Amino acid sequence: MGFLNKKIFNFSNSAFGLDLSDLSVKAIQFEKKGSQDRIRSFGMVDIPQGVISNGEVLKKEIVVSKIKELLQKTGPKKLNSNKAICSLPETKAFLRLINFPKMKEEEIKEAIKWEIEANIPLPLEQVYFDWQLLNKNFSKNKDGSSALIAAISKDVTDQFLEILEAAGLDPIGLEIESMAQVHSLIKENERGKTILIIDIGDRRTSFIILAENIPCFTSSIPFSAGLLTNSLSKALKLSFNEAEKVKLNYGIGSFVKKDPVFKAVSPALKNLVFEIERSTNFYITELKYSASIDQIILCGGGALTKGLVPYLSKKINKKINLGDPWINLDLGNQIPPIPKDQSVKYSTAVGLALKGMNYENLP
Repeated sequence: MGFLNKKIFNFSNSAFGLDLSDLSVKAIQFEKKGSQDRIRSFGMVDIPQGVISNGEVLKKEIVVSKIKELLQKTGPKKLNSNKAICSLPETKAFLRLINFPKMKEEEIKEAIKWEIEANIPLPLEQVYFDWQLLNKNFSKNKDGSSALIAAISKDVTDQFLEILEAAGLDPIGLEIESMAQVHSLIKENERGKTILIIDIGDRRTSFIILAENIPCFTSSIPFSAGLLTNSLSKALKLSFNEAEKVKLNYGIGSFVKKDPVFKAVSPALKNLVFEIERSTNFYITELKYSASIDQIILCGGGALTKGLVPYLSKKINKKINLGDPWINLDLGNQIPPIPKDQSVKYSTAVGLALKGMNYENLP
């Protein structure tokens, strides 16, 4: 589901994915070589703190300049299109699975408007919304139906469009971060599983639970990679940059030996485990769309923190896999130019670029 999908005639080049977040902007573009997929161009540029806060752009000119900088430094080849599909911030979006009793599709359209007004804190005229009627019925009513609804503030969306256009881009699609991650991290033909995606970013962590590839539950908490660095800085009396180096070298430390690094970050990690368990318990016991969580995938830059995956696996007592954003690409024998241990950072951008590569099939 995209909030803006333009249809353009004679579209010969693939649109690229642009992931614009609080502390970075990433781009990636794919191209076809015969029947196989290739990474044509990719890159990332950091955005200074305070320029974007919680998905809200505070300094438009700096964001525009950073996007332009990124467009100049992507490689190994240059982007061959100015058409972009861009992410929309999860914190400014509302994604809901709604169940309906038996009714006609026209009646559902009207009912959806009522559901949006009841479930989001903004008036209907202040949001863009999209919805998709699902083949699977999550309703307890056998004759009922289910729909996936997405809504986002018009102010946020319009601001993103203005920034992209000011950077010389033609935005042909906008998509919520979690939906883009589903495209990249979950196999298209994978059905029947309930999957939890944990996206650990620089400012927040997002949870997405999918049943048969349908997002049934989303939430966010303030845990982040930056929070771990701050914890190290305060406990070990280090500057932020010094603490960042410690985190890079030692990760979360040893939770077996309980060394000073682990003791410093332990409260934050315990809270993360608590929030994961609370979200999964709510999904299973309250929503009851599935009986269990079958698979957990970790993504985002914070997922690369040394020791985090084994720690969470032990505490949650369930295997956790690091996300693989290449699973829906046919790369043949070619090794991606993005190192494997860094590719998970590009999960959102890859999902957007996949949609760009299959642009002709956009809904």
